[in-house]
Formats: sequence, structure tokens, C-alpha cells
Amino acid sequence: MQNVKSAGLGIFMLAMLITGAIDSIRNLPATALFGSSLIFFFVFSSIVFLIPAALVSAELSSTWTDRGGIFHWVKLAFGEKPAFLAIWLQWISNLVWFPTILSFIGGTAAYLIDPTLGQNKYFLVSVILITFWSLTFLNLKGIQASAKFASFCAVTGLIIPISLIILLALIWLIMGNPSHIHFTSTNIIPKLDNSANWISLTAIMTAFLGMELATVHIKDVKNAQKTFPKALFISVIIILSTMILGSLAIAMVLPRDEINLVNGVMQAFTNFFAMYHMSWIIPVITIMLLIGSLGGIVSWIISPTKGLLQAAQYGFMPEFLKKENKHGVASNLLILQSILVSIACMAFLFMPSINGSYWLLTALNTQVYMIMYVLMFITGIYLRYKFAKQDRPFKIPGGKFGIWFVCILGLIGCVITLTVGFIPPSGINVGNALTYEIIFCSGIFVMLLPVPFFFAYKDRSEKKFYPSAAQVENT
Repeated sequence: MQNVKSAGLGIFMLAMLITGAIDSIRNLPATALFGSSLIFFFVFSSIVFLIPAALVSAELSSTWTDRGGIFHWVKLAFGEKPAFLAIWLQWISNLVWFPTILSFIGGTAAYLIDPTLGQNKYFLVSVILITFWSLTFLNLKGIQASAKFASFCAVTGLIIPISLIILLALIWLIMGNPSHIHFTSTNIIPKLDNSANWISLTAIMTAFLGMELATVHIKDVKNAQKTFPKALFISVIIILSTMILGSLAIAMVLPRDEINLVNGVMQAFTNFFAMYHMSWIIPVITIMLLIGSLGGIVSWIISPTKGLLQAAQYGFMPEFLKKENKHGVASNLLILQSILVSIACMAFLFMPSINGSYWLLTALNTQVYMIMYVLMFITGIYLRYKFAKQDRPFKIPGGKFGIWFVCILGLIGCVITLTVGFIPPSGINVGNALTYEIIFCSGIFVMLLPVPFFFAYKDRSEKKFYPSAAQVENT
């Protein structure tokens, strides 16, 4: 396997890799739908999910630097089969997430041709397929190339455009233009007995998924014990500030019923620049947004696949899925992933609306990924006891109480999200409620169905030769 440690991913590049994978402009329209109450949900989600996930990831990644990622952590705690379940949940959830971010790219790209194409299902599916396969071939060149590309995209296509839309929103208000949201005590703190308000949590939790993602590349990070915690905390600050302010900016300028989940950001930019007679700059902004989205996808394509490769090396998958190219990339797994994503994107052709398809895939991704986080938080507690004497360069403060408190907060966030995820959203056309529930539950079942078969394959493979645990650890 190729080791790019000589290049040494530093704090900045790692922070950009993490930020680019999580922080996405495409999440802003979904969270902007909830108006001024989004502040409450962002703060709440940060306390019960984002910050706990970052703290646990920081402790585990700084403690075990020989191999990183969710598969390795859960394996240390509970063994190989629970570890496979964890990495499978992370990997399979991405198959239904990819079409959503790719549809954002399609909706954004439509502004370069014809904005009405953003609601054309066949145009979106075509863009999804072409873009994803192109990025798959890019990832075949290895993590070093992917990390450099993702870092460039995070700055050029994420931080700069979000900062611009926040600045324009401030100018919008200073010039005396009306805001479509109002900050009152009743608006900021929503009615918590209204289930529709809690459904918004799904969109925000989805925006926070992936804090642990880059830890699978721990061998490629310079001085990982110190670099990972610092990069994680920098990422949290950037993610929170840009997401809250960016979502509020869109909610202020666009009426709620005019916000489109696929191309809502371009709507906001179009309205802004038309107001300032600067429509000529829209193509430039469009290209920057496309660059930012591409950078985020790159990390999600290669990181979970590398984690799944770890599982394959323990006998859970056939030999051909363990194949690595000269860049140390699981090439056959990446190709298989692209085929499955191509199938998943067909959901856009069968749901009654683009927004409905977008929400269904987002909710499926969040539900399955949250199960993985349940395992991660439980693992964080268990490893503190199982390896109590292990040196921890970064340790969650507060001793045993601290690790329990942080992980329980994270588990509360997971349980709430898993509960409200089954409720169809109001205001988004997802078709008949019963049909939505059937499709939603069937989707989760299908995503989890292969796990017992992989367990059975491993049991059979143990009767034959495959690399021992010691051999795998030294790979």
C-alpha cells in the first residue's frame, strides 16, 4: 500500500479536508426552510451531536495512530463483526447521500445553461452520473491527490462563497430591504410539542455528519496525535459559523415557499446580484460553487471505501474487492460504489418532486449513519475502560464522568434524530404518507440486508486461508 505520510497532511490541509466533507453550501437551503428557529436547532444539534462527535473522534484518533477510523475503533472495543457493521453503515449511507449532493451540482450547473433545468429530473440524473464517475476516476489516483484537490475546493468553492453570501445579506439589511424572518422569542425558540419543528433536526443533523471521516487516513497525517484534535476543533468553528450565518442569509432574502432544496443557493445569489445590478458575476459564482461541491464529494468517495477495505482485509469480502491499485486505492470497491450510486440516483425519476426525492434520500442517509454514531459513542465509553492505562494525548476532560456525559449527549442526539426521521415532512411533496413510509422503511431494510450475508461469508472464509490479524495490522 502506498503511504503518503512523507507528504505529511498538516493541520490546515486536514482541517480543510474535514470541513470540505461536512460543511456544504448545498445544506443551506434545507436548513433555511426553518427560519429564525434554525438558530435553536443548530445550537441544540451542536450540543447533542457535533461537539460530542468531535470530542470522541479527537480522543480516539489521538490515542490510536497505527490505524484509524470507525472500523478499527469498534474492532478494538467489540470485535470484528460489530466493526464491520459500523463501517458498513458509514459506507452504505453514502450511497443514498451521493445523489443529493450531486443533484445540488446539477441544479447549480443548470444556471450556466438554463435555470429551469434545475427541476428537470433527466438533466439531474445525467449530471449525477457523469460527475460521480469522473470523481471516482480522480480518487483512483490516491489520497494525496484527493486531499490537495479537496483543500483547494474548500477554500475556493466553500469558504469564499459562504462568506460572500453572508456579507451580501448584511448589506441587504443595511440598505433597508425587508427580511423574511423575524427574531422574536416565539420564533427563535420553536414550539417543542410540534413534531414538524423536530423534523427540521434531520436536515441539520445531516449537515453535521462526518466528523470522524478523515480519521481513517491517520497514517497519512503528520504528528497525528496533535494534528487531529486541532484540525477537528478548527473544523467545528468554521462549520458552525458558516452554516448558521449562511442559512440565515438565505432565509432573510428568500420567502420560505420559494426556497428550493436543489438550487436555493443560486436563487439567493441571483436575487442578491440582481439587486446590485451585478448579474454578470453569477457564472463566476456558479463555477465556484461547483468547485466546492466537487471537493466535498472527493473525500466522501475515498474515505468510507478505505474503511471498508480494512473490513475486507479481515475476510468479510471476496478477494477481488481487496484489490488495490498502484496508488494504494481499493479500485474495485470504488468501481462497485459508482455502480450502486448510479442505481440509487434513479430515485429522482420515481418521486413526485425533486424536493421530495432530495428529502427522502437525505433522511435515509441520516437514519443509517446515526446508527453508526450510536456504535461510536458506545465505543468511546467502552475503550476508556478497556484501555484505561493507554496514553491519551487528547483526553475528554472530566475523567469518567466527562466521557459518559459527552457520549450520553451524543446518544440523545442520535435517538432524537432516529425517532423524528420516520415522520414525513410537511411542506415538501413526498407523495402519500403511507407510500413514503413504505419506501423509507424498505430503503433502510435494503441497506442493512447485506450485513448478515457478509457475516456468513466471513464465517465460511475462516475455514480457508486469509491474512491473520497480525498480518493485516502490518499491511
